[in-house]
Amino acid sequence: MTAREPLVTSFTASSTADEVVRGVDLTGVRAIVTGASSGIGIETARALTAAGAQVTLAVRNTAAGEVVAGAIGGSTGGIRPRVAWLDLADGAAVTSFVDAWSGPLHLLVNNAGVVTGGLERTREGWELQFATNHLGHLALAIGLHGALALGACERDGARIVSVSSTAHMRSGIDFDDLHFERRTYDPQIAYAQSKTANSLFAVEATRRWACEGIVANAVNPGGVATGLQRNFTAQQKRSLDAAEAAGVFRYKTVQQGAATTLVAAVAPQFAHCGGHYLDDSQEAYTVPNDADLAQHPHGVKEWALDPAAAERLWAVSTGLLRA
Repeated sequence: MTAREPLVTSFTASSTADEVVRGVDLTGVRAIVTGASSGIGIETARALTAAGAQVTLAVRNTAAGEVVAGAIGGSTGGIRPRVAWLDLADGAAVTSFVDAWSGPLHLLVNNAGVVTGGLERTREGWELQFATNHLGHLALAIGLHGALALGACERDGARIVSVSSTAHMRSGIDFDDLHFERRTYDPQIAYAQSKTANSLFAVEATRRWACEGIVANAVNPGGVATGLQRNFTAQQKRSLDAAEAAGVFRYKTVQQGAATTLVAAVAPQFAHCGGHYLDDSQEAYTVPNDADLAQHPHGVKEWALDPAAAERLWAVSTGLLRA
């Protein structure tokens, strides 16, 4: 690959979602935000709605989603978001959501995610974090591919935002044991693998679909205290506390955490450019796979952008979804 300078924007680590969408008119844009009943998903949906987008909150807890939709509609004075049930760990639920969608889609924000404190599996026997964070979102994107292509024709492009994490630096993809059937289960490594998968999805989706005007980028929201951490083990919490104390990262507000997602969703730099990993509202620099996280807290490891790994993961994952 030829080296190039990372794409830059005018935003920073302290920018907020409102700052990113200020002056942006999303009237007529149809958007889906998964996991939009809590955390940065709420803020992402609120900012998009405030900019004029017609947002669908794709959530497991529709009662909570309705509360969020009402609050967003009231606070923005805009269109009340639509609420739809979606369980990413349930293939039938993903199919039902896709079948119910009608018309174009201009923006898909794959924001939902789970963290487990121990080994949990889906009905298929898949490790739950990988199944939810990666496989469910992959199935959703493939199912909505036609709607995205239609949206791209309507508005000169469609975008997918895949929410990854600094955690991806802990693990690449173990193609020999994706679901921890042989190796000792470590929830942090399982989560890390799923977050690397989120980035590789953006690489391969762009390679496959950019010719249709659809691009995908991965984002790291940064350290944000949300409900995602409710299942962290004591060891995971100690690791976070130690990393913060060492200056590896600092916690952001929810508004700051959603900013990088909004950059990937609306910034002109990423309108027709995909397969990138964003951090602190900029395209991140690439670091070697053996880089120390303490020394490189804001980069993206090579394994998360490797086109060969991305193509292989797509093939393996779609094979699982078809089985």
